[in-house]
This record gives sequence, structure tokens and C-alpha cells, in this order.
Amino acid sequence: MFDIVIQLLPHILAALLYAGLGFHFWNSRWRESEHQCVACPMLGWERAAIAATLIIHAAGLYTSLFTAAGMRFSFSFALSLMMWLAVLIYWLESFMARMEGMQPMVLPIAAFCTLLPVFFPHVHLIANAKATGFKLHFLTAMAAYSLLTLSALHAIFMGFTENALHKRSLKRALNSLPPLLTMESLLFRMLLLGFILLTLTVGSGVLFSEELFGRAMTIDHKTLFAFASWGIFATLLVGRHAWGWRGKRALRWTLAGFALLIFAYVGSRFVAEVVLGRI
Repeated sequence: MFDIVIQLLPHILAALLYAGLGFHFWNSRWRESEHQCVACPMLGWERAAIAATLIIHAAGLYTSLFTAAGMRFSFSFALSLMMWLAVLIYWLESFMARMEGMQPMVLPIAAFCTLLPVFFPHVHLIANAKATGFKLHFLTAMAAYSLLTLSALHAIFMGFTENALHKRSLKRALNSLPPLLTMESLLFRMLLLGFILLTLTVGSGVLFSEELFGRAMTIDHKTLFAFASWGIFATLLVGRHAWGWRGKRALRWTLAGFALLIFAYVGSRFVAEVVLGRI
């Protein structure tokens, strides 16, 4: 019991730091107050604090997932890992564009997902995890899921921002957000890279199923959801290139693709681990 508590401490600490930083960015960039510097760019200590939290979170994920018994995983760790990569991408993007106004949106979600392994600590050992091909497949899949998860969140943030602009509300918060065109450009960069990684993930799973998983490929709900998600993202990117899709249409297609993708693994693992009690 004590070992489990020690193992979960980095997750708890990272969640508290994410929550504290989220509150700080809301208080300093969004809250209606004459003494707040809404338009201030991200400060050095703020970048360092996010980086330190990412390191703590990464350490917790690594020690929890990679053990002497082998590689372990669960829906809670999947969501936690996705949000770690999401925060990392926003942190890296902040060196090229103003992202401080996005932090009050993404950091609280990261705090929530980072705490999930504390409340749902059950994991299952992954077969063939020592094989190099499987490791590459797994890392590619998690990078794809994370980018497409962040794309969905980013699309929601864009919809929120566009709606606020039309209603002329949240004036102080909007001053700290990047321009809509910048947000849209970032969205489609993430979608394109996520789609490429998803293509590699689905393709390697189909072509090398026996080498990766020790069994021939079967058409189950996860496979169908993954292919359907791939098709939606492909259609969205073609629509963007050919017909200039943007705005609410891009938001709807992004969220539809993300919903199917999340059902492909995280949803099925949640049902198996939490609803049905299978590990």
C-alpha cells in the first residue's frame, strides 16, 4: 500500500501544480481587475514552472508504466499521457506564438486527467511490450492520439473564442488569446501531423498485426472506430485543402473524429476496467 502511495505522489504533485498554474493564468490574464496585466507575454518563471511540472508528470508516468514486471497501461494512464503531451505542445508553441491566454483552458483539464491514475490505479500488463516494433507502434499511437486530442480541445477553444467575439464578452480574456487565424493555423498543423501519425499507427497495426500483437488482425469495435476516425480526419483535411473548410464546420468534423478515436481505445478500456471490472 505504501509503495502505491509513493508511486502516485508525482501524479498528485503534478495535478496540484497544473491546477495552481491554471488558477494563476486565469487570475493574471483573464480575471476582471484593473491591476492585472492581461496582455503580458508569458514570463520566464511561468515557462519554467510549466516545464518543471511536465518533468514531474513525466517521471510519474514513466515509473508507473515501465516496471520490472513489464509495461503496464490503462485508460487513466492513457488520458494522463495524452494531456502531458498536450501541455508540452502548448508549452513549445508558446515560444513562437502568444499562448498564455490558452493556459487557463488546458491546465485545469491536465490537472483532472493527471489525477485519474490516483482514483483508477488498476492497470494491465501489455503483451509483446519488449519488442522494438511494438514500442514504436505504441509511441506513434500515443503521439497521434495526443495530437488529435489537443486538436479537439483547441477546436473547442476556438469555438469558445469566436462565440465570445461575436457576443463581445470576456473582453479581458480575449486580449490574452492569440488571434483566431493563428489558432486556426495551429489547429490544422496539429491535425495534419496527428493524421500522419494515425495513418502510421493504423497501417502498422493492419500490416504487422502478428509481429506487434502476436495474433492476426481481427475486425472488432476498436478497429472499426479507428478506421472511421481516420476517414473523418482525412475528409476534413481534404475539405480544408480543396474547399477551404474552417470555423464551425472544421469544429464539428474535428470533434466527430476525436469522439470515434477516443472510443477506439480509451472508451473500451474504461468500460472494461471500470464498468466491467476487468484488468
